[in-house]
Amino acid sequence: MTATGQAQAERVQTLGDLIDRLGGVSPRRVRLSPLPGQATEEDVLRAEAHDGCLCELVDGTLVEKAMGFTESLLAGALIGFLREFVVPRNLGLVSGESGMMHILPGLVRIPDVAFISWSRLPGGRVPGAPIPPIAPDLAVEVLSESNTAQEMARKRLEYFQAGVMLLWEIDPRTRTVAVYGSAERSMLLDEHSMLTGEHVLPGFTLRLECLFGELDRVGPVGPER
Repeated sequence: MTATGQAQAERVQTLGDLIDRLGGVSPRRVRLSPLPGQATEEDVLRAEAHDGCLCELVDGTLVEKAMGFTESLLAGALIGFLREFVVPRNLGLVSGESGMMHILPGLVRIPDVAFISWSRLPGGRVPGAPIPPIAPDLAVEVLSESNTAQEMARKRLEYFQAGVMLLWEIDPRTRTVAVYGSAERSMLLDEHSMLTGEHVLPGFTLRLECLFGELDRVGPVGPER
């Protein structure tokens, strides 16, 4: 259990207490089997294998990951941009929206996109475990309508507690990116700004209009019928 969860665990007496501790998430995202407080990493893997459902493990509770088509589209585009920079330089790995990570004791998070440098990977190799005990250098969350401000505030604290050095929160609705260098320090970029890798990926740059432009693409106009 994380420090956040430990501090609040004694107050959980009702479903409302549980939802509040999880960040005010929709009850529809909270799985009741196993019972909240009793879930393990094996249950995370079982939910994916048997139900095709990606869940994060938060204080012994399975919380379904919030994701939609638009969020997935932006995450996939960003993975492409990051890989174009990371792979030729052999800097590490770029994972996607099903890349589970055991970032703190009792806590499994699934960033929508992540960069993990080789120095954080045992032996400098691709992990063999389905939920490796690692924290990324860079974590990216593409916000869904079901993500609450309270949930994201908790995630930010946990990411930086785990050793994440840079966090990007991408909002498809406002076409902005909040860049966090710590849980409290952020800078908001609009779609006309330049996103950089700062000290985590020095030299990486991305015009955000190129990223959000994925949402404006259209197919060729076919012949009239």
